[in-house]
Parts: sequence; structure tokens; C-alpha cells
Amino acid sequence: MKVNISPPEANSKKKMWAQHSFSYNAVIWKKSSNAEPKNRAIYPRDIIDDLEPETAYCMKVQARLISEAKRGYFSPEQCINTTRASNGLPCPTNVTVHALNMKFLLNWDNHYNKNVSFNVQYLSGFYKQFYEDYSNKWYIVAGCENISHTQCDFSSNVGASGNYYIRVNATNGYNRSCSSKEIKVDPCVINEIGPPSVKVNSGPSLLRIQITCPGEENKSMSECYEFTYRIQYWENSSKPEVENEVAQQPFHTISNLMPSRAYCLKVQAFARAYNKSGQFSNVICTETLSDQMSPLVVLTTFLIAVVVVLVVAVVTISGIYLSYKKIIYVFFPSCKPPSNIESFGGQLFSNLYISTSEEPAEKCCIIENTIQEEANPTDFKNYSNSKQSSRDSGNYSNDDDTSGSKVSEETLEQEIV
Repeated sequence: MKVNISPPEANSKKKMWAQHSFSYNAVIWKKSSNAEPKNRAIYPRDIIDDLEPETAYCMKVQARLISEAKRGYFSPEQCINTTRASNGLPCPTNVTVHALNMKFLLNWDNHYNKNVSFNVQYLSGFYKQFYEDYSNKWYIVAGCENISHTQCDFSSNVGASGNYYIRVNATNGYNRSCSSKEIKVDPCVINEIGPPSVKVNSGPSLLRIQITCPGEENKSMSECYEFTYRIQYWENSSKPEVENEVAQQPFHTISNLMPSRAYCLKVQAFARAYNKSGQFSNVICTETLSDQMSPLVVLTTFLIAVVVVLVVAVVTISGIYLSYKKIIYVFFPSCKPPSNIESFGGQLFSNLYISTSEEPAEKCCIIENTIQEEANPTDFKNYSNSKQSSRDSGNYSNDDDTSGSKVSEETLEQEIV
């Protein structure tokens, strides 16, 4: 049965009412039966799909103004006869949703005697709050189109906020069944909380517990719930007495236990906002340590401490020695500078450019005593030219040598004359 509701008309003297200010309550009953009428909340555009086929039903609707908590009058009664699907494919039935740690699975029955395929659709509950037609807002769930099995994972289409509607229909060739009953999915409400992961480390008369929240890999879990943890623990004996503790954080310590005793525990997550308890973890048993340290532990600790002290001492002494060597090398060198540098004293550093006096050089001249009986002027000229050529071909000369040569030439000329 499809229901379309129009909001009550507002009095022009009063403020206009928004369409989403109303909620509606429907009273439905069988026309030919004395059964008690059923009340149910409906949306402005809704489908009542849990009725019997080929049966006459009557209904009336009452509006309620949400902001002022006022109820209106009931609408006039309307009656209608339901029908049966004419194409031979009945609606899928027994549609259920199972959700664990925000993983949502839809299941239904396959009561068809012929080969059929199924399509699963979802609708955001946001659209049902308005009076507009939302029939084109139903979308196929990814991976659940024309499937032959009777299970669909629609986790990827569901977020932590809002609510959703899910339905299924069957097809056989060109024949299409009516849609199943719409299932409302409020993720944080219908979801079941699984067991947490638990790690336990024992200490002297205590147990250290590390808890990982259920469905940690699913981000929607942390968006929906803020967990506290119930811890049940007991001594592993013939007559255990169960104790309870509440952990607000994922790290918890149970103290004041008996040393060297075996204890067992299990942990359960609890979401206070939804008053929802999760499944218990597996039982973990461990033994607490003794309060007294064994001689082997004392000896091992002492040896480790001695080794650490020795290593630190060696490193410290080596560092001091190397630093001392560097200081001595830089500020107090063992080698002394040459005497010619040392004689300058402080002047060497105050004046980097030091003028030195020239070393005295002896002036020498070459005197040639040559005895020649006869001399030819031509030979003298050739000899003079030869001497001049020798002087010109040299790369370097000094004044003293030149003067000496000149004296020698003059002497030679006198002797020749």
C-alpha cells in the first residue's frame, strides 16, 4: 500500500509551517475483521508493505507538530483492497540485516522454483522526510546487481551518520517481482560490537593489559562509539571468584594481586551512549611474577650495570685525553721555529711584510794579460763584434759584470796599441 500525505494547511494569520515540521501516525486495520488497529509512524511518502494480499484495509492519519508537540485531528478514513502480483513472481521475503563491527550483510530467502536474479537497492533516509517523490532516488548497491545468491554486502554504501532503507526484488527474464519489505538501517543502532583484542603482560603482583577496540580497521566504529571496557578476572583455581574492573583507556593495570599466582581474564567493550555491550574476548591466563628478585636476576643486573659504567668511563677518559692532545698540539707545539724567524719575536706577527737588507756583493773585474806580437785592426774589430754578440745573447746580466768587461776591453785596446 502506497501512502501520500499532504501537510495541513496553515492559517494565513499564523506563521507558515515548514514541511518537515510534521510527523505522522497512521492507524491501520482490516475492514472485515475485529482485530485491534495497529499504530505506526509513517513518512509523507511511504509504502506499507507488511499487509496481506487481496485483503481490504482501512486507515486514518494524524499529524503532529514537532516544534510545539501538538497533535492534530485524524484524517477521514480511507479503505483499499490489496492485490497480488500478476506476473507470478512474489516479493522476496524474510529480508534481514546482520551487522558486526560496521560490516553490513543483507540476507533473504529464495523461494522461487525458477532461475531468478536479484537486485538490491538502497535509499538515504533523508529523502523520506520530504513530500517530493523519491522513487528515482533508489540506487543499486555496488556488487549486488543481477546476482544469483541471496546475500549482499552493502557496507560501502553505509556511513556512520544518518539512516538508510534497503529492499530487494527478483527478476526472471522480462518478469519482475514487487520489491521486498523495506528494511530501515540505522548503522550505529543495529550494529553489533565484536570482541576486542587483548594483550597481557605480567609483573610483580600485577597484570598490565593492552586493549585494541573492536573493528579498529573500520573508521566508522570510532565515529559511532566511544568505548569503555569491562574486565573480568579471576584466580585460576578450583573455586574462582570473579572480579570486575572498568577501564576508561586502552591501557589498564590490575594491581594488588597475589605474587606467583595464575590469573585469567576476558574483556568486553561497552558503548555508553547507545547502552550497547559487545562480545567478550577470548580468555587469557598468565602468572604474576614474584615480589622478590631471584639471585640470577640480581647478578645479571649487577653485571650489566658494571659493563655500562666501564664503557662510560672508557669513553669519557678517551675524550678527555684526545682533547688534551689537541690543546697541547695547537697552543704548546713541541717543535721550535728557525732562529731567523724566532729573532723577530712579536714583529713577525705585527708586520707580515718584512724588509730585508741586501747582502753585500763583491765587485770583480777580469783582467786578461794577453801578449800578442802583432795585431791587425780587422781582427780587433772582429773580436769586438764577437764580444758584443756574446753580451747581447745572454738573458741576464748585472751592472758589475758589465763594468768589469768594459775595463777589460779598455786594457786590451791599450795593449794592442
